Amino acid sequence: MTTTARPTGPTRAQGATVWLTGLPSAGKTTIAQLLGDRLRSEGHRVEVLDGDEIRRFLSAGLGFSREDRNTNVQRIGLVSEVLARNGVLSVVPVIAPYADSREAVHKRHDASGTPYIEVHVATPVEVCSERDVKGLYARQAAGRLTGLTGVDDPYEPPEDPALILRTQDQTPEESADAVYAVLAERGLV
Repeated sequence: MTTTARPTGPTRAQGATVWLTGLPSAGKTTIAQLLGDRLRSEGHRVEVLDGDEIRRFLSAGLGFSREDRNTNVQRIGLVSEVLARNGVLSVVPVIAPYADSREAVHKRHDASGTPYIEVHVATPVEVCSERDVKGLYARQAAGRLTGLTGVDDPYEPPEDPALILRTQDQTPEESADAVYAVLAERGLV
């Protein structure tokens, strides 16, 4: 009598969080969208948790005080960790200006054994101001906006990110490819 091994069901894909932090107009969302598109085209389960969308819906009502910014980052970090823990590649383009907030998100991932990759989109404020995708720098310069991260509110760069992207020196596609390479190096794609 021969026995046939029965399939045990699909294997669960490895999830991870790719946390893209940097100043407004640094290129975080563009890179995240390009990376997400590439990963989806390869059949990966992917969610891009855009900071602006999260703030409009999940964090509606929060302001821009340090406490509110921390609450926003922790909410995004929780959603990302839950997705990643369940086999989704979660790509998170958010400013997340404070090191302690990002560290708390990292610790949440560590506690669940979920891969977390921090990427610093290290575009200089002068370049971000020229890009000014949302008109924030112009509004700040005209006196119609205060608390702009990197201008009149602090941004604490990551001390030891997995990757530093200098978007002023490379195309968005090259930046997305560099993030993909880190995922590949860690066996996540």
